[in-house]
Amino acid sequence: MLSVLVIGMDATVLNVALPTLATDLHATTGDLQWIVDAYMVPFAALMLPAGAFGDRFGRKRLLLAGLAAFAVASVIAMVASGTGPLIAARALMGAGGALIMPLSTSILPVIFGPAERGRAIAAWTAAMALGLPLGPIVGGYLLDHFWWGSIFLVNIPVVAAAMLVTAVSVPESRDPSAPRLDLIGALLSVSGLAALVYGIIEAPSQGWGDPAVLAGLGAGLVLLIAFVVVETRRSPAMTDLGLFRSRVFAWGAVGATFVSLGMTGVLFVVPQYLQAVLGHDALGTGVRVIPMVAGLMAGGLVGERLTARLGLRAVMTAGLVVLAAGFGLGATTGAGSGYGLTASWLAVLGAGVGLAMVPAMDGVLAALPEERTGSGSATLQTVRQVGGTLGVAVLGSLLSAVYVAGLPSGAPAAAADSITAAVGVAARTGDGALLRTAREAFVSAMDQVLLVCGGVSLLAAVLVAAFLPGSTAQLRKAAESGHELSTAR
Repeated sequence: MLSVLVIGMDATVLNVALPTLATDLHATTGDLQWIVDAYMVPFAALMLPAGAFGDRFGRKRLLLAGLAAFAVASVIAMVASGTGPLIAARALMGAGGALIMPLSTSILPVIFGPAERGRAIAAWTAAMALGLPLGPIVGGYLLDHFWWGSIFLVNIPVVAAAMLVTAVSVPESRDPSAPRLDLIGALLSVSGLAALVYGIIEAPSQGWGDPAVLAGLGAGLVLLIAFVVVETRRSPAMTDLGLFRSRVFAWGAVGATFVSLGMTGVLFVVPQYLQAVLGHDALGTGVRVIPMVAGLMAGGLVGERLTARLGLRAVMTAGLVVLAAGFGLGATTGAGSGYGLTASWLAVLGAGVGLAMVPAMDGVLAALPEERTGSGSATLQTVRQVGGTLGVAVLGSLLSAVYVAGLPSGAPAAAADSITAAVGVAARTGDGALLRTAREAFVSAMDQVLLVCGGVSLLAAVLVAAFLPGSTAQLRKAAESGHELSTAR
């Protein structure tokens, strides 16, 4: 929990510091973009080999290495005097996070049996979610009282505590029959995922038809196809693609990815709405996202108990339907709506995430052979991360298009960049009409994003209800099938 808490915090703490970095480091817009993106590219690209290396060399050892890399990167970022060192530190943080995420997941089924695993996953998910609003809360306070580097200082005591408890309390585990290192597979997966994620990240700002974006997307797809071809012909392979023949693993991963996509969409638009439309500062924004975390905790605990009674398919489907209902309620938000409505649909969304995500993770981990939990967890987390990144890119493009279309034809060009820029222009010029129109346009765009997320959640509910095994006997058989496939390979 401590390991992923710092990952959740780091995902959002930097956002509140970007204006300060632009001033203190004289960072351009491109610099700011890469300060953010330098973390995401290695984070997504390195998870697959990280899981396989954990199976071979020891999951506890690799988790400690990831935490150590995160701590070192935080120190470098804290004392950075320019954008170059800060971007390099963020890339090292992403590499550390790529070790932490799958290995913290893969340790759970090793330590906890079936009766306890659901509660452990609920706690793991809650810790990750709790870090998301803590980022702006802690970051906002630190920026108000200290220098910008203090937002990275807060990582160090959390990481130190995580390393100490892991070293003392977590048993080592590995695959005793782990195959030799698949360097070709690792190279293809890392380069393919890095190129794909780069193209996805650049698309909203550069345009989906930009040559660099098309080159990144094309190269990523070609390299990943080559990775799949190589892995299906190698024995043993770095990644056991045969796991996708297990319906529990495949459809549990699909459900978890759709939930991640919806959650990242919410976390992309809601902070902007709370700050630019409702007028809250970064600290107030973080506090007002807490209803979603509370709903997630409640949904996760209820989902863990209901799964034992009703089965994975019923609870996951119900969670996705609740998630869709939360998105639908959120899409009714108007420019004059108060925070009460927002708190309500955030709580419903959180409950849906908890109901769907915890059973999905539990089912997927149950389908993994114990000796391959590292590579299997890495596969799941990589699919979730790429899906979430793609979701933010597509939803960001939709948000921008609807927002710009809602602005009046004579609006200043700067106002079209973002709702935050429009609020700044209106404040400098005293243009109340621009402020009102921009806020209405943004709320309309946010509603469209929430409607799309709701539709995607309903689609996921239909797919899960149709294809995921329902009864306990079916789940056990699917898990045994996944074990047999891995053993055969």
